[in-house]
Amino acid sequence: MIQQGTIYVTKIDRERLKNLIELVRDRGDRADLLYVDKLEDELEFAEVVASADMPPDIVTMRSKVRLKDMDTGEETVYTIVFPTEANFDDGKISILAPLATALLGYRLGDTVEFEAPSRSRRLEIMEILYQPESAGDLNL
Repeated sequence: MIQQGTIYVTKIDRERLKNLIELVRDRGDRADLLYVDKLEDELEFAEVVASADMPPDIVTMRSKVRLKDMDTGEETVYTIVFPTEANFDDGKISILAPLATALLGYRLGDTVEFEAPSRSRRLEIMEILYQPESAGDLNL
């Protein structure tokens, strides 16, 4: 049963992200290591759901979301991707970025808070434009 306030992740995303964490730690890349612990904490406390059972209002890997900055009112659109797919100019942000880690597993209407390099930020998830699981793309 899906509960309010719980973070959700698909089984396949959890496994892929655990492998990514291990890879980053093995490489010892200091820049990425800063965010790996936060991602690992998120995964440890997340409820694991089968891809086919993931509600369409949850942000998962490769979800495309429209966000509203609660302080400035500015709206942006981002897709959460793995580091090798990241391209900020195309709005594709790595799961190792603070924003992506903060969004993963939250639902439409939630406000996420995180520490950006320059300041604390609060963003509301206004719309999920694409979620692989609800689109039937269960093995992306």
